[in-house]
Amino acid sequence: MYVELDNEGDSIDTGYDSVVIVDNFQSVRGGRSLDVAGFTPKVIQAGHVIIKETATGNFKPMPVNAEETAYAALPANHTYAHVVIASVLTKKAMAGLLVRGTVNPAACPYPMAGILADVKTAMPLIDFRED
Repeated sequence: MYVELDNEGDSIDTGYDSVVIVDNFQSVRGGRSLDVAGFTPKVIQAGHVIIKETATGNFKPMPVNAEETAYAALPANHTYAHVVIASVLTKKAMAGLLVRGTVNPAACPYPMAGILADVKTAMPLIDFRED
């Protein structure tokens, strides 16, 4: 697992975090370090879907396409697991993860239409509701 702790000179715009995560009723205690190998965006934004590798139990940000405009396909042997609560730098990928609450899918960093039904099934305690 790769997590770089030096964030000198980088900043995050967290202005939409509270618009995306409407309610946080329960989160993973202590958050989790994310395996970001191969993940190219500099920021993992609030509302980003987190997946879990079934063989290792590692949590990872859902991959995005080469243009960084949409989610890529769910990799084999992975499941949808959580949603990021607050934006974090990819190179300092220690994130709060939502277990139960409300997410505004229209404000999420990437369109969710193609995966939303499967995400809702995998995360039944999270209410995905547009404002």
